[in-house]
Amino acid sequence: MAKERQLWGSRLGIIMAVAGSAVGLGNFLRFPVQAANNGGGAFMIPYFISLLLLGIPLMWIEWTLGRYGGGFEHGSAPGIFHSVWQKNRFIKYFGIIGIFGPLIIFIYYTYIESWTLGYSVFSLLNKYAAASDKSAMQQFLNAYQGLEKNSYFSNLLPAYTFFVITFLANITVAYYGIKSGIEKLCKFAMPILLVLGIIIMTRVLLLGVPNLMKPDWNISNGMGFLWNPDFSSLKDAKVWLAAAGQVFFTLSVGIGVILTYASYLKKADDVVLSGLAAVSTNEFAEVIIGGSIVIPAAFIFFGPIGIQDVAQSGAFNLSFVTMPLIFKQLLFGEFFGFIWFLFLFLAGITSSVSLAQPAIAFLEDEFNFDRKKAVKIFGVATFIFCQPAIFLLGHGVLNELDFWGGTFSLVLFATIETVLFAWVFGMDKAWKEIHRGADMKIPNIYKFIIKYITPTFLFLILGFWFYQDGVPTILMKNVSAAEKPYVLGTRVFILLIFIILAVLVKIAWRKRKIRTYKI
Repeated sequence: MAKERQLWGSRLGIIMAVAGSAVGLGNFLRFPVQAANNGGGAFMIPYFISLLLLGIPLMWIEWTLGRYGGGFEHGSAPGIFHSVWQKNRFIKYFGIIGIFGPLIIFIYYTYIESWTLGYSVFSLLNKYAAASDKSAMQQFLNAYQGLEKNSYFSNLLPAYTFFVITFLANITVAYYGIKSGIEKLCKFAMPILLVLGIIIMTRVLLLGVPNLMKPDWNISNGMGFLWNPDFSSLKDAKVWLAAAGQVFFTLSVGIGVILTYASYLKKADDVVLSGLAAVSTNEFAEVIIGGSIVIPAAFIFFGPIGIQDVAQSGAFNLSFVTMPLIFKQLLFGEFFGFIWFLFLFLAGITSSVSLAQPAIAFLEDEFNFDRKKAVKIFGVATFIFCQPAIFLLGHGVLNELDFWGGTFSLVLFATIETVLFAWVFGMDKAWKEIHRGADMKIPNIYKFIIKYITPTFLFLILGFWFYQDGVPTILMKNVSAAEKPYVLGTRVFILLIFIILAVLVKIAWRKRKIRTYKI
């Protein structure tokens, strides 16, 4: 007997859930670094063009495809793709990427997320008080990650403890399902996250001039470093690719998560306004809050020369090295450090629970497992899969997982689903499906954009990558000899996961029954 599929409890719930999936660590750490290193304010020109031509169209595509596939009781990409093109018996295998990508990201993202929980506790306990400069704070982070042993940490036990807590928190939310788990979390966490972000942003904007000998190190110049445009950078194709990549990361499009979330909508639920609301929430968090904290604060304390190193040091160092040093110099620094890392933790967990859902939905819908059984299987498997990212962190494993799961798979999957939506499903039928139950009409220009501009944009991104970096990446040209065995092992590990998913899809379709569209 087929079980009844879950549904979202409210429109606000689904908007908060999709926004929670999109608003993650990349909004507050990756975005300001990308902007600062790619032309400052000029970066926002390709960024907003990419948002209009790539991000928003893909958001509508995924909301619509997910809702449509949910009508056939499919909540993951293989089933949703099959619903769209039932005559093609191979299309479901392309949908594997929509489970594979989130799964790969989940198995390293939860570990990074756990660092924010650990550091929020360390801030309250003033654990890193002895780390008085950048070098010492880097040693503290390295010891916590198990990359070295020193007076701060002698083993990986503290980091592993916070990882287990974070992992169990994610599994617990997933265990309680769509309405009682994910929706409740996001309706609770997202408002708190935004409030904490505004508090930190306000504190940064109210910073005075800590170094009276250098009055130019002020908030105005700090904002200027990030937002003053270098228009010459617009001639560089890499800036445009970076902007497009940031839009992918920030909206969580091309992953498969939104497809799954939208599959729990009712047939007449509005996807036009809901999608725009989720995008708007994310953009506020990223551009307004994310652009007003890390880089401006770092400029005030490290100046125009030091900020160059800060901006190029990477997202991890920004959060776990630079920001703690800044908070140590503020009144009530321990408190602001705590809410900064709690802020990041909430951003992380609302994203990571969404990454778990495609695989869980696949087990529920295609194998007819109940929620508890599906979550238990997912939990055991992913806990095992997480271990290489934890214990081999210093050997390039995390970077390899991030590239194939969190970068390449996103663009490839987005390209496939856009072609499927606009050219196989058909743009006229797709346009009608988008507007089913909609409270507003999308401008007709988007009919042309979705059919021609968005797929062309995606093919260009893939083409530029293969032309510029494809062969060296595949052949590991930029990998040291010492790290090559680890990178190769990680690729074998990734390939095995993909093969396992392909086998599961094949088994599921042998057992499946023909499903008709549910009204």
